[in-house]
Order: sequence, then C-alpha cells, then structure tokens
Amino acid sequence: MKSKYAQFLFIIFAILIISACSAQPKPQKTKQTQQTIVIGSHGSDVDIWRHIADSDHAKTAKVDIEVKEINDGVALNQALLDGEIDVNAFQSWAYFKEFNDLNHLKLAVLATTYLEPMGLYSQNYKSLIALPDRALIAIPNDVANTARALRLLERAQLIILKPDFNTISGTLESIQSNPKSLQFKLVKGAQLPRVLSEVDLAAIGNTIALESGLNVITNAIFKEEVTDKALENVNILAVRKDRLNDPKFQKLSNLYHQPYVEDYIQKHFGGTKLGIQLDPATLK
Repeated sequence: MKSKYAQFLFIIFAILIISACSAQPKPQKTKQTQQTIVIGSHGSDVDIWRHIADSDHAKTAKVDIEVKEINDGVALNQALLDGEIDVNAFQSWAYFKEFNDLNHLKLAVLATTYLEPMGLYSQNYKSLIALPDRALIAIPNDVANTARALRLLERAQLIILKPDFNTISGTLESIQSNPKSLQFKLVKGAQLPRVLSEVDLAAIGNTIALESGLNVITNAIFKEEVTDKALENVNILAVRKDRLNDPKFQKLSNLYHQPYVEDYIQKHFGGTKLGIQLDPATLK
C-alpha cells in the first residue's frame, strides 16, 4: 500500500511541475517585420528604384521595395488605382494633374523626386536655324506633354503662344503665331524616338530619350533649362489618396533624397536629372 501511495504522490507532483512550466510566459518576438512596398515604374526610374531597393538604407529602414516595370503611363496610373501597385514613379506633376482631374482626384502626390529636361531632336538638322519652312514636328499626344512641348518650341523661338496659354493643358489651338508654317504630328510619347527618321524635329522627354540611347545634353539641338522654378515639370511619387498617410510610404522620400542616390544618378544619367525635394503642398 505504501508503495502505491508513493507512486500516486509522485505522479501528482510531476503533473504540478509540468503545469507550472507550461504556464511560464513565452518570450516576445522583438524583431520588426519588413514592410513591402510595390513601386511601379518604367525606364530610368526602374533602375534608380532597384538601386534603392538593394541599398543598406532600405534595409535599415526595414522597407522591402519590389519594383514592377510597366511601360505605359496610363497603365501605371491605372495599376495604382486598381491596387496592383502601391506607388508609382514616372510622371511629372503636370501629367499627374491632368490624369487626376479626369479620374476624380483619386490619386495624391507622396513626394517630389527630380526635374529632367525635354529636348528637341533631329536626324536631319544640327541646328534650329537650318530647320526649313513647313517642317514636320512630332510632339507628345498626351495633354500635359503637348503643352510642355509647345512651351519648349516657343522658348526655341519657333512659335508664339497666346497670352492665356495654359501651361498644363494648352493645345495646338493655343499657337498665336507660326512664322515658319510648321506642321505638327501628335505621337504617343514612347513612340517619338521611332519616328525621328520620318519627321524633321521631335520633342522627346528625357526618360524616353534615355531608353532610346539619346542624351539630352549631347544629342538634343535645343532643350529645356533644368531649374527648380519649373514646378509643373517636377517628377513625383504618386499613391492612392486613401493611402497617402500610410507611415511606410513616408519613408520613400527620405530613401530617395540621399547622397548615394544622387551619386548613382550622376554616374548613370549625368547632368540629365536634378534632384528636387519639395513639400507636395506647394504643387498647385
């Protein structure tokens, strides 16, 4: 009997010990999880953001950046609206505003990135003086870049625009004077380098020019001045308006405006992009 009683006490004691051990609180995990952000882009911006994604700065900020290449501006904004991507990086403020106005202000500016010049390119002429009367000029067909190309042509003293010209949505009808009787061909932006052999002159944005092996500094016969005053041309990061205040997105501007990014841009796109960090509220 004593033996059975001792065994019984031993079993009870063992159960109590096991219960006490299992009741001990488990150590809390303190490691912060990575925050994934999908950025949609094209052209040189894809290279820049992949460089940022692989940087120690992104790892320190605990941001996992996935770059998705989409080679069409409308598709990039639609992907943002549809939630296929979190942020896009490709467009100027003017292009963004025109798209946003047509889509009931569903997108918002997260941050500014850089300014880059639009250039006038020709395979047939080395100067604007040599351009003949009735020359055929190819310009982008989207509203914002049509207006931008017309402003560039006015600065080149090829046309004169009406005093009330809208710098974001001006059209060919806004030309007041055309001394050389220039002819215009509206072309999708990405196709402009391909029609260079078919026209006398083409106005091409820098990102598209770079994709085609053109350098606005060395190949354009006339170009925009890159200054921090031309706010309608500043490139931006866009997000959906309902996600603008997501804390993880706020890290992207700081990641972009770092010396290591400036060095990378200077090395690979020397002189064609000027970093601009502005409060988005100043863009109107």
